[in-house]
Amino acid sequence: MSTSIPVQHHDDVPGGDGGQSAAFTRVPPQDLDAEQSVIGSLLLSGSPGSASRFFAEILETGIVAGEYYRPAHALIHRAVCDLHAAGEPVDAITVAGELVRRGELARVGGAPYLHTCVQAVPTAAHGPRYAEIVRAKAYRRAVIESAQRIVEFAYSEAGGEDEVRDLVERQLTEIVAGTPGLHEAPPAVGDLYLDFVADLEDIQDGRKVGLTYGFADLDAITSGMRPGNVTVVGAASGVGKSTFALNAAVAAAKTGAPVMFSSLEMSGTELMQKIAAAEGKIALHHLTHQGGLTAEGWETVRRLGPELFQSLPLRVYRPDGASLGDIASAARACARDGGLELLVVDYLQLVEVEQARNITREQAVASVSRGLKNLSVQLDCHVIALSQLNEDGMMRESRAIKNDASVVIKVERPDMADPESHRAGEVDLIIEKNRFGPTARVTVAAQLHYSRFVDMAHT
Repeated sequence: MSTSIPVQHHDDVPGGDGGQSAAFTRVPPQDLDAEQSVIGSLLLSGSPGSASRFFAEILETGIVAGEYYRPAHALIHRAVCDLHAAGEPVDAITVAGELVRRGELARVGGAPYLHTCVQAVPTAAHGPRYAEIVRAKAYRRAVIESAQRIVEFAYSEAGGEDEVRDLVERQLTEIVAGTPGLHEAPPAVGDLYLDFVADLEDIQDGRKVGLTYGFADLDAITSGMRPGNVTVVGAASGVGKSTFALNAAVAAAKTGAPVMFSSLEMSGTELMQKIAAAEGKIALHHLTHQGGLTAEGWETVRRLGPELFQSLPLRVYRPDGASLGDIASAARACARDGGLELLVVDYLQLVEVEQARNITREQAVASVSRGLKNLSVQLDCHVIALSQLNEDGMMRESRAIKNDASVVIKVERPDMADPESHRAGEVDLIIEKNRFGPTARVTVAAQLHYSRFVDMAHT
Protein backbone atom coordinates (compact mmCIF):
# COMPACT_ATOMS: atom_id res chain seq x y z
CA MET A 1 0.00 0.00 0.00
CA SER A 2 1.17 3.53 -0.65
CA THR A 3 2.08 5.85 2.15
CA SER A 4 -0.12 8.86 2.79
CA ILE A 5 1.60 12.23 2.75
CA PRO A 6 1.34 13.85 6.18
CA VAL A 7 -0.42 17.17 6.51
CA GLN A 8 1.98 19.93 7.44
CA HIS A 9 0.61 21.98 10.33
CA HIS A 10 1.31 25.65 10.88
CA ASP A 11 3.75 24.98 13.70
CA ASP A 12 5.85 22.84 11.33
CA VAL A 13 6.51 25.84 9.11
CA PRO A 14 9.61 27.92 9.89
CA GLY A 15 8.40 31.17 11.34
CA GLY A 16 4.81 29.91 11.19
CA ASP A 17 2.40 31.78 13.39
CA GLY A 18 -0.84 30.15 12.39
CA GLY A 19 -1.45 32.93 9.86
CA GLN A 20 -2.61 32.82 6.30
CA SER A 21 0.74 31.63 4.87
CA ALA A 22 0.45 28.35 6.77
CA ALA A 23 -2.88 27.51 5.16
CA PHE A 24 -1.30 27.37 1.74
CA THR A 25 1.47 24.97 2.85
CA ARG A 26 -0.92 22.20 3.86
CA VAL A 27 -1.21 19.14 1.66
CA PRO A 28 -4.70 19.01 0.14
CA PRO A 29 -7.07 16.24 1.29
CA GLN A 30 -6.28 12.93 -0.40
CA ASP A 31 -6.22 9.21 0.26
CA LEU A 32 -3.64 7.48 -1.90
CA ASP A 33 -4.51 4.07 -0.45
CA ALA A 34 -8.12 4.48 -1.60
CA GLU A 35 -6.99 5.69 -5.03
CA GLN A 36 -4.73 2.68 -5.42
CA SER A 37 -7.57 0.41 -4.36
CA VAL A 38 -9.96 1.91 -6.93
CA ILE A 39 -7.43 1.27 -9.70
CA GLY A 40 -6.82 -2.25 -8.41
CA SER A 41 -10.56 -2.97 -8.25
CA LEU A 42 -11.04 -1.78 -11.84
CA LEU A 43 -8.21 -3.99 -13.03
CA LEU A 44 -9.63 -6.98 -11.17
CA SER A 45 -13.19 -6.58 -12.44
CA GLY A 46 -12.73 -5.19 -15.95
CA SER A 47 -12.91 -8.48 -17.85
CA PRO A 48 -16.06 -10.57 -18.45
CA GLY A 49 -16.79 -12.74 -15.43
CA SER A 50 -18.52 -12.90 -12.10
CA ALA A 51 -16.79 -9.77 -10.80
CA SER A 52 -17.58 -7.59 -13.84
CA ARG A 53 -20.58 -6.00 -12.14
CA PHE A 54 -18.24 -4.35 -9.65
CA PHE A 55 -16.53 -2.56 -12.54
CA ALA A 56 -19.84 -0.99 -13.56
CA GLU A 57 -20.69 -0.12 -9.97
CA ILE A 58 -17.36 1.69 -9.56
CA LEU A 59 -17.95 3.82 -12.66
CA GLU A 60 -21.55 4.44 -11.62
CA THR A 61 -20.27 6.35 -8.57
CA GLY A 62 -19.35 9.05 -11.11
CA ILE A 63 -15.61 8.90 -10.48
CA VAL A 64 -13.52 10.49 -13.23
CA ALA A 65 -9.79 10.76 -13.85
CA GLY A 66 -9.62 14.36 -12.66
CA GLU A 67 -10.66 13.35 -9.14
CA TYR A 68 -7.48 11.41 -8.40
CA TYR A 69 -4.83 13.28 -6.43
CA ARG A 70 -1.93 11.33 -7.88
CA PRO A 71 -1.50 12.07 -11.62
CA ALA A 72 -0.38 8.50 -12.35
CA HIS A 73 -3.73 7.19 -11.13
CA ALA A 74 -5.54 9.63 -13.44
CA LEU A 75 -3.54 8.35 -16.43
CA ILE A 76 -4.36 4.74 -15.56
CA HIS A 77 -8.05 5.55 -15.07
CA ARG A 78 -8.28 7.19 -18.52
CA ALA A 79 -6.65 4.17 -20.15
CA VAL A 80 -9.07 1.85 -18.31
CA CYS A 81 -12.14 3.84 -19.41
CA ASP A 82 -11.01 4.14 -23.04
CA LEU A 83 -10.37 0.40 -23.27
CA HIS A 84 -13.78 -0.29 -21.74
CA ALA A 85 -15.49 2.15 -24.14
CA ALA A 86 -13.85 0.33 -27.05
CA GLY A 87 -15.25 -2.98 -25.81
CA GLU A 88 -11.87 -4.37 -24.82
CA PRO A 89 -11.15 -6.41 -21.66
CA VAL A 90 -9.52 -4.44 -18.85
CA ASP A 91 -6.76 -6.00 -16.75
CA ALA A 92 -3.18 -5.25 -15.78
CA ILE A 93 -1.83 -6.60 -19.08
CA THR A 94 -4.22 -4.81 -21.45
CA VAL A 95 -3.92 -1.52 -19.55
CA ALA A 96 -0.12 -1.78 -19.60
CA GLY A 97 -0.31 -2.26 -23.37
CA GLU A 98 -2.59 0.77 -23.76
CA LEU A 99 -0.24 2.90 -21.65
CA VAL A 100 2.70 1.76 -23.78
CA ARG A 101 0.78 2.83 -26.88
CA ARG A 102 0.22 6.26 -25.33
CA GLY A 103 3.83 6.56 -24.17
CA GLU A 104 2.69 6.83 -20.53
CA LEU A 105 3.69 3.52 -18.95
CA ALA A 106 6.90 4.87 -17.42
CA ARG A 107 5.02 7.89 -16.03
CA VAL A 108 2.75 5.65 -13.95
CA GLY A 109 5.61 3.58 -12.52
CA GLY A 110 5.73 0.81 -15.10
CA ALA A 111 3.80 -2.45 -15.36
CA PRO A 112 4.83 -3.54 -11.82
CA TYR A 113 2.87 -0.65 -10.34
CA LEU A 114 -0.34 -1.94 -11.96
CA HIS A 115 0.19 -5.29 -10.26
CA THR A 116 0.91 -3.45 -6.99
CA CYS A 117 -2.52 -1.81 -7.26
CA VAL A 118 -4.15 -5.19 -7.87
CA GLN A 119 -2.42 -6.73 -4.86
CA ALA A 120 -3.51 -3.83 -2.65
CA VAL A 121 -7.21 -4.71 -3.03
CA PRO A 122 -8.81 -7.09 -0.51
CA THR A 123 -11.82 -7.59 -2.81
CA ALA A 124 -13.17 -5.83 -5.90
CA ALA A 125 -16.58 -5.78 -4.22
CA HIS A 126 -15.34 -2.87 -2.09
CA GLY A 127 -14.38 -0.89 -5.22
CA PRO A 128 -17.45 1.40 -5.17
CA ARG A 129 -16.73 2.35 -1.54
CA TYR A 130 -13.10 3.15 -2.37
CA ALA A 131 -14.34 5.30 -5.25
CA GLU A 132 -16.65 7.23 -2.94
CA ILE A 133 -13.71 7.95 -0.63
CA VAL A 134 -11.64 9.27 -3.54
CA ARG A 135 -14.54 11.43 -4.73
CA ALA A 136 -15.08 12.82 -1.24
CA LYS A 137 -11.43 13.86 -0.98
CA ALA A 138 -11.57 15.41 -4.46
CA TYR A 139 -14.68 17.33 -3.42
CA ARG A 140 -12.88 18.74 -0.40
CA ARG A 141 -9.99 19.83 -2.64
CA ALA A 142 -12.48 21.51 -4.96
CA VAL A 143 -14.01 23.36 -1.99
CA ILE A 144 -10.56 24.57 -0.95
CA GLU A 145 -9.74 25.71 -4.49
CA SER A 146 -13.04 27.59 -4.80
CA ALA A 147 -12.52 29.25 -1.43
CA GLN A 148 -9.00 30.24 -2.41
CA ARG A 149 -10.27 31.83 -5.62
CA ILE A 150 -12.75 33.86 -3.61
CA VAL A 151 -10.11 34.89 -1.05
CA GLU A 152 -7.54 35.82 -3.71
CA PHE A 153 -10.09 37.85 -5.70
CA ALA A 154 -11.24 39.65 -2.57
CA TYR A 155 -7.64 40.48 -1.56
CA SER A 156 -6.83 41.74 -5.06
CA GLU A 157 -9.49 44.46 -4.82
CA ALA A 158 -10.08 43.95 -8.54
CA GLY A 159 -13.54 44.48 -9.98
CA GLY A 160 -16.60 45.90 -8.35
CA GLU A 161 -18.99 44.60 -5.74
CA ASP A 162 -21.17 42.94 -8.40
CA GLU A 163 -18.21 41.02 -9.79
CA VAL A 164 -17.24 39.80 -6.31
CA ARG A 165 -20.80 38.67 -5.65
CA ASP A 166 -20.96 36.94 -9.05
CA LEU A 167 -17.72 35.05 -8.36
CA VAL A 168 -18.90 33.95 -4.93
CA GLU A 169 -22.26 32.78 -6.29
CA ARG A 170 -20.67 30.83 -9.13
CA GLN A 171 -18.10 29.17 -6.90
CA LEU A 172 -20.65 28.22 -4.27
CA THR A 173 -23.05 26.91 -6.94
CA GLU A 174 -20.31 24.72 -8.38
CA ILE A 175 -19.42 23.43 -4.92
CA VAL A 176 -23.00 22.46 -4.11
CA ALA A 177 -23.64 20.98 -7.58
CA GLY A 178 -20.49 18.88 -7.36
CA THR A 179 -21.28 17.21 -4.06
CA PRO A 180 -20.37 13.52 -4.46
CA GLY A 181 -22.61 10.77 -3.26
CA LEU A 182 -24.54 7.70 -4.23
CA HIS A 183 -27.00 7.90 -7.10
CA GLU A 184 -30.59 8.45 -6.13
CA ALA A 185 -33.13 5.78 -6.98
CA PRO A 186 -34.57 6.20 -10.50
CA PRO A 187 -37.78 8.27 -10.65
CA ALA A 188 -41.19 6.62 -10.83
CA VAL A 189 -43.38 7.20 -13.89
CA GLY A 190 -45.71 9.30 -11.78
CA ASP A 191 -42.83 11.70 -11.13
CA LEU A 192 -42.05 11.81 -14.85
CA TYR A 193 -45.59 12.49 -16.02
CA LEU A 194 -45.62 16.29 -15.76
CA ASP A 195 -42.28 16.57 -17.57
CA PHE A 196 -43.59 14.16 -20.21
CA VAL A 197 -46.67 16.31 -20.82
CA ALA A 198 -44.63 19.51 -21.02
CA ASP A 199 -42.25 17.85 -23.44
CA LEU A 200 -45.16 16.53 -25.49
CA GLU A 201 -46.67 20.01 -25.74
CA ASP A 202 -43.36 21.38 -27.02
CA ILE A 203 -43.17 18.65 -29.65
CA GLN A 204 -46.77 19.07 -30.81
CA ASP A 205 -46.44 22.86 -31.01
CA GLY A 206 -43.17 22.61 -32.94
CA ARG A 207 -41.05 24.12 -30.19
CA LYS A 208 -38.90 21.01 -29.74
CA VAL A 209 -37.38 19.20 -32.67
CA GLY A 210 -34.08 17.51 -33.27
CA LEU A 211 -31.17 19.09 -35.10
CA THR A 212 -31.77 19.54 -38.80
CA TYR A 213 -30.12 17.27 -41.36
CA GLY A 214 -30.47 20.15 -43.81
CA PHE A 215 -33.21 18.39 -45.83
CA ALA A 216 -36.85 19.24 -45.13
CA ASP A 217 -38.43 15.85 -45.96
CA LEU A 218 -35.77 13.92 -44.06
CA ASP A 219 -36.31 16.14 -41.00
CA ALA A 220 -40.08 15.65 -41.22
CA ILE A 221 -39.84 11.85 -41.32
CA THR A 222 -37.18 11.45 -38.61
CA SER A 223 -37.97 14.54 -36.47
CA GLY A 224 -34.34 15.53 -36.92
CA MET A 225 -31.26 14.40 -35.03
CA ARG A 226 -31.92 13.79 -31.34
CA PRO A 227 -29.33 13.71 -28.54
CA GLY A 228 -28.23 10.29 -27.34
CA ASN A 229 -28.95 8.68 -30.72
CA VAL A 230 -26.95 7.54 -33.72
CA THR A 231 -27.63 7.92 -37.43
CA VAL A 232 -25.73 5.52 -39.67
CA VAL A 233 -25.28 6.65 -43.27
CA GLY A 234 -24.24 3.89 -45.66
CA ALA A 235 -23.12 4.28 -49.26
CA ALA A 236 -20.79 2.75 -51.78
CA SER A 237 -17.52 4.50 -52.50
CA GLY A 238 -17.93 7.69 -54.53
CA VAL A 239 -21.68 8.06 -54.03
CA GLY A 240 -21.35 11.01 -51.66
CA LYS A 241 -21.80 9.88 -48.07
CA SER A 242 -19.10 12.32 -46.89
CA THR A 243 -20.79 15.11 -48.83
CA PHE A 244 -24.13 14.29 -47.19
CA ALA A 245 -22.58 14.21 -43.72
CA LEU A 246 -20.66 17.46 -44.19
CA ASN A 247 -23.79 19.17 -45.52
CA ALA A 248 -25.69 17.97 -42.43
CA ALA A 249 -22.90 19.11 -40.09
CA VAL A 250 -22.89 22.62 -41.58
CA ALA A 251 -26.70 22.82 -41.54
CA ALA A 252 -26.78 21.88 -37.86
CA ALA A 253 -23.96 24.29 -37.01
CA LYS A 254 -25.81 27.12 -38.76
CA THR A 255 -28.56 26.75 -36.13
CA GLY A 256 -25.95 27.42 -33.43
CA ALA A 257 -25.41 23.78 -32.45
CA PRO A 258 -21.76 22.93 -31.64
CA VAL A 259 -20.55 20.26 -34.09
CA MET A 260 -17.38 18.17 -34.41
CA PHE A 261 -16.56 16.53 -37.75
CA SER A 262 -13.95 13.79 -37.39
CA SER A 263 -12.57 12.73 -40.75
CA LEU A 264 -10.23 9.79 -41.17
CA GLU A 265 -10.05 10.34 -44.94
CA MET A 266 -9.92 14.07 -45.63
CA SER A 267 -7.64 16.74 -44.25
CA GLY A 268 -8.89 19.96 -42.71
CA THR A 269 -8.01 21.79 -45.94
CA GLU A 270 -10.07 19.39 -48.04
CA LEU A 271 -13.06 19.79 -45.73
CA MET A 272 -12.75 23.58 -45.88
CA GLN A 273 -12.67 23.41 -49.68
CA LYS A 274 -15.87 21.38 -49.72
CA ILE A 275 -17.64 23.72 -47.32
CA ALA A 276 -16.55 26.78 -49.32
CA ALA A 277 -17.74 25.17 -52.55
CA ALA A 278 -21.13 24.25 -51.09
CA GLU A 279 -21.78 27.53 -49.28
CA GLY A 280 -20.27 29.86 -51.88
CA LYS A 281 -21.53 27.96 -54.94
CA ILE A 282 -17.98 27.74 -56.23
CA ALA A 283 -17.09 24.80 -58.43
CA LEU A 284 -14.97 22.49 -56.29
CA HIS A 285 -12.35 21.97 -59.00
CA HIS A 286 -11.82 25.74 -59.14
CA LEU A 287 -10.72 25.60 -55.51
CA THR A 288 -8.42 22.62 -55.93
CA HIS A 289 -6.55 23.50 -59.16
CA GLN A 290 -3.98 26.20 -59.83
CA GLY A 291 -5.46 29.33 -61.39
CA GLY A 292 -9.00 27.98 -61.19
CA LEU A 293 -10.36 30.72 -58.94
CA THR A 294 -11.66 33.86 -60.62
CA ALA A 295 -11.68 37.31 -59.06
CA GLU A 296 -15.36 36.78 -58.26
CA GLY A 297 -14.50 33.46 -56.64
CA TRP A 298 -11.82 35.08 -54.49
CA GLU A 299 -14.34 37.69 -53.37
CA THR A 300 -16.78 34.94 -52.37
CA VAL A 301 -14.07 33.16 -50.33
CA ARG A 302 -13.19 36.42 -48.56
CA ARG A 303 -16.87 37.06 -47.81
CA LEU A 304 -17.34 33.57 -46.36
CA GLY A 305 -14.75 34.33 -43.68
CA PRO A 306 -16.68 36.86 -41.59
CA GLU A 307 -20.13 35.75 -42.75
CA LEU A 308 -19.74 32.02 -42.10
CA PHE A 309 -16.47 30.47 -40.97
CA GLN A 310 -15.63 32.86 -38.14
CA SER A 311 -18.99 32.32 -36.45
CA LEU A 312 -19.79 28.71 -37.35
CA PRO A 313 -19.51 26.43 -34.25
CA LEU A 314 -17.98 23.62 -36.31
CA ARG A 315 -14.74 21.90 -35.30
CA VAL A 316 -12.76 19.69 -37.66
CA TYR A 317 -10.70 16.88 -36.15
CA ARG A 318 -8.35 14.57 -37.98
CA PRO A 319 -6.65 12.32 -35.41
CA ASP A 320 -3.00 11.38 -35.83
CA GLY A 321 -4.10 7.78 -35.57
CA ALA A 322 -7.58 6.44 -36.09
CA SER A 323 -8.53 5.11 -32.68
CA LEU A 324 -11.93 5.33 -31.09
CA GLY A 325 -10.26 6.55 -27.90
CA ASP A 326 -8.73 9.55 -29.71
CA ILE A 327 -12.07 10.51 -31.24
CA ALA A 328 -13.85 10.11 -27.89
CA SER A 329 -11.24 12.23 -26.09
CA ALA A 330 -11.56 15.01 -28.69
CA ALA A 331 -15.36 14.87 -28.43
CA ARG A 332 -15.21 15.16 -24.64
CA ALA A 333 -12.86 18.14 -24.97
CA CYS A 334 -15.39 19.81 -27.29
CA ALA A 335 -18.19 19.07 -24.82
CA ARG A 336 -16.20 20.78 -22.07
CA ASP A 337 -15.30 23.74 -24.26
CA GLY A 338 -18.58 25.14 -25.53
CA GLY A 339 -20.64 21.96 -25.67
CA LEU A 340 -21.24 19.33 -28.34
CA GLU A 341 -24.57 18.53 -29.99
CA LEU A 342 -23.45 16.64 -33.09
CA LEU A 343 -20.47 14.37 -33.74
CA VAL A 344 -19.77 13.11 -37.26
CA VAL A 345 -17.38 10.17 -37.81
CA ASP A 346 -16.19 9.52 -41.36
CA TYR A 347 -16.14 6.54 -41.47
CA LEU A 348 -16.78 3.49 -39.23
CA GLN A 349 -14.58 0.91 -40.94
CA LEU A 350 -11.52 3.16 -40.63
CA VAL A 351 -11.82 3.58 -36.87
CA GLU A 352 -9.43 1.36 -34.97
CA VAL A 353 -9.76 -0.40 -31.64
CA GLU A 354 -7.14 -2.34 -29.78
CA GLN A 355 -7.82 -5.83 -31.08
CA ALA A 356 -7.15 -9.08 -29.33
CA ARG A 357 -5.62 -11.73 -31.57
CA ASN A 358 -8.80 -13.76 -31.80
CA ILE A 359 -11.21 -10.90 -32.52
CA THR A 360 -12.90 -10.81 -35.92
CA ARG A 361 -13.26 -7.73 -38.10
CA GLU A 362 -17.02 -7.77 -37.52
CA GLN A 363 -16.45 -7.79 -33.75
CA ALA A 364 -14.00 -4.89 -34.06
CA VAL A 365 -16.47 -2.75 -36.04
CA ALA A 366 -19.23 -3.74 -33.61
CA SER A 367 -17.03 -2.47 -30.78
CA VAL A 368 -16.61 0.88 -32.55
CA SER A 369 -20.34 1.10 -33.20
CA ARG A 370 -21.16 0.36 -29.55
CA GLY A 371 -18.52 2.82 -28.39
CA LEU A 372 -20.04 5.62 -30.48
CA LYS A 373 -23.52 4.79 -29.19
CA ASN A 374 -22.25 4.97 -25.60
CA LEU A 375 -20.51 8.24 -26.38
CA SER A 376 -23.73 9.77 -27.73
CA VAL A 377 -25.46 8.93 -24.45
CA GLN A 378 -22.57 10.08 -22.23
CA LEU A 379 -22.24 13.44 -24.01
CA ASP A 380 -25.98 13.81 -24.75
CA CYS A 381 -25.22 14.50 -28.40
CA HIS A 382 -26.24 13.00 -31.74
CA VAL A 383 -23.74 10.96 -33.74
CA ILE A 384 -23.64 10.52 -37.51
CA ALA A 385 -21.49 7.50 -38.34
CA LEU A 386 -20.69 6.83 -41.98
CA SER A 387 -20.36 3.26 -43.20
CA GLN A 388 -18.99 1.75 -46.38
CA LEU A 389 -21.22 -0.53 -48.45
CA ASN A 390 -20.07 -3.70 -50.15
CA GLU A 391 -20.30 -4.09 -53.93
CA ASP A 392 -23.59 -5.95 -53.44
CA GLY A 393 -25.06 -2.91 -51.69
CA MET A 394 -24.98 -4.43 -48.22
CA MET A 395 -23.52 -2.52 -45.30
CA ARG A 396 -20.29 -4.06 -44.09
CA GLU A 397 -20.54 -5.65 -40.67
CA SER A 398 -24.17 -4.49 -40.85
CA ARG A 399 -25.86 -6.36 -38.01
CA ALA A 400 -24.11 -4.66 -35.10
CA ILE A 401 -24.10 -1.26 -36.80
CA LYS A 402 -27.84 -1.34 -37.45
CA ASN A 403 -28.59 -2.54 -33.93
CA ASP A 404 -26.87 0.49 -32.38
CA ALA A 405 -28.43 3.01 -34.77
CA SER A 406 -31.72 4.82 -34.30
CA VAL A 407 -31.81 5.85 -37.96
CA VAL A 408 -30.15 4.06 -40.87
CA ILE A 409 -29.92 5.90 -44.20
CA LYS A 410 -28.66 4.32 -47.40
CA VAL A 411 -27.49 6.78 -50.07
CA GLU A 412 -27.95 5.76 -53.71
CA ARG A 413 -27.43 7.59 -57.01
CA PRO A 414 -29.37 6.08 -59.93
CA ASP A 415 -27.01 7.62 -62.49
CA MET A 416 -23.99 5.82 -61.00
CA ALA A 417 -25.00 2.58 -62.72
CA ASP A 418 -26.71 4.22 -65.70
CA PRO A 419 -25.29 7.60 -66.81
CA GLU A 420 -28.20 7.89 -69.28
CA SER A 421 -30.80 7.47 -66.54
CA HIS A 422 -33.75 9.86 -66.68
CA ARG A 423 -33.04 10.44 -62.98
CA ALA A 424 -29.58 11.85 -63.59
CA GLY A 425 -28.64 14.28 -60.84
CA GLU A 426 -31.00 12.72 -58.30
CA VAL A 427 -30.00 11.03 -55.03
CA ASP A 428 -32.16 8.68 -52.98
CA LEU A 429 -31.88 8.80 -49.20
CA ILE A 430 -33.43 5.44 -48.31
CA ILE A 431 -34.42 5.34 -44.64
CA GLU A 432 -34.07 1.64 -43.82
CA LYS A 433 -34.57 2.05 -40.06
CA ASN A 434 -36.32 4.81 -38.16
CA ARG A 435 -37.16 4.52 -34.47
CA PHE A 436 -39.06 7.80 -34.63
CA GLY A 437 -41.29 7.21 -37.62
CA PRO A 438 -41.80 5.26 -40.83
CA THR A 439 -39.20 4.01 -43.27
CA ALA A 440 -39.25 5.95 -46.52
CA ARG A 441 -37.36 7.12 -49.58
CA VAL A 442 -36.42 10.81 -49.78
CA THR A 443 -35.13 12.14 -53.09
CA VAL A 444 -32.77 15.11 -53.17
CA ALA A 445 -30.71 16.73 -55.89
CA ALA A 446 -26.98 16.18 -56.29
CA GLN A 447 -24.90 19.24 -57.08
CA LEU A 448 -21.57 17.49 -56.68
CA HIS A 449 -19.67 20.18 -58.59
CA TYR A 450 -20.56 22.32 -55.55
CA SER A 451 -20.00 19.36 -53.20
CA ARG A 452 -23.55 19.42 -51.90
CA PHE A 453 -26.98 17.82 -51.94
CA VAL A 454 -30.07 20.07 -51.82
CA ASP A 455 -33.83 19.63 -51.50
CA MET A 456 -35.49 19.13 -54.88
CA ALA A 457 -37.51 22.30 -54.30
CA HIS A 458 -34.26 24.30 -54.27
CA THR A 459 -33.02 23.15 -57.66
